[in-house]
Amino acid sequence: MTRPLPADPAGARQAEDPQQPGPARPPERSGPSPGAVVGALVEQARSGSPRAVARLITLVEDASPLLREVMAALAPHAGRAHVLGITGSPGVGKSTVTSALVGAYRGRGSRVGVLAVDPSSPFSGGALLGDRIRMQQHGLDPEVYVRSMASRGHLGGLSWTTPQALRVLDSAGCDVVLVETVGVGQSEVEVAGLADTTLVLLAPGMGDGVQAAKAGILEVGDVFVVNKADREGADVTVREIRAMISLGDRSEPGLWRPPVVKTTAVQAADAGIAELVLDIDRHLTWLTSTGALRVRRIRRAAEEIEAIAIQTLRSRIEDLPRGARLEALAAEVVDGRTDPYRAADQVTAALT
Repeated sequence: MTRPLPADPAGARQAEDPQQPGPARPPERSGPSPGAVVGALVEQARSGSPRAVARLITLVEDASPLLREVMAALAPHAGRAHVLGITGSPGVGKSTVTSALVGAYRGRGSRVGVLAVDPSSPFSGGALLGDRIRMQQHGLDPEVYVRSMASRGHLGGLSWTTPQALRVLDSAGCDVVLVETVGVGQSEVEVAGLADTTLVLLAPGMGDGVQAAKAGILEVGDVFVVNKADREGADVTVREIRAMISLGDRSEPGLWRPPVVKTTAVQAADAGIAELVLDIDRHLTWLTSTGALRVRRIRRAAEEIEAIAIQTLRSRIEDLPRGARLEALAAEVVDGRTDPYRAADQVTAALT
């Protein structure tokens, strides 16, 4: 708590007398420039400071005015981490498998980052962020950084800030970054555009063999994982997934054929995790040898640029003069005085 300064009777009398000058004030000290602050945070993050990483991701999530400087400072250091996307329906054990994979990569001596996205309430905006509960065993490891993020209503299983948060962990020296999605079901395919390798988790007895045949899920997976393989019906699920994969056009030479791995991540030995890591390694080798890794990352960057541009345009539309505001044009469309295409042309013309 700040203590009050001691009274200065002479100074008080001078201040009361308009003919007498008041007490001299010390010159104000200017703090470090925003660029210096960002540069210091980036250097601290690259040296392994979890506090600096946390502050950078917070700047990302809050859409800070410093965000442009943050991304510019991180750009030369990004692009080295192997990004794993982990998706699947609720209840298949995504967080448990993620924790087991963290342990496996730490056994190799790799620095690991985890972005775990949880669904947020459409009413309060809050989220349980419970993925940390299942990853407590890595909480004291300085080479593991786990960040829970609320989806904040963003569809596709990710938060809209996930790509920038991923760039922070990549630039901070993480060898592997695991991105665990919300787990909303069949529409959760956005992670495929973000990850180098996408793991689709399924579990026996949940109808996932049929769900995998539906549009999106089969195309997303680079590796399929049948978790909770100690349950009855695991072998049936494996056969169903392999049958679905065989229906796809992946038989040509040079194309990647997704493997199906059985795991039981809750066991002490994490059965199947070692085999899963080997299949992930094989996929990374294939990506690198065929040039597909660069293709995926260019596509990822293009989608990120497009998302930022669209967000910028939306903010500029909101700042348009009163006569050209979107709401006024929408009212004209509703009243039949114009059509939506002509209204859109007016908005576009106002932005140029």
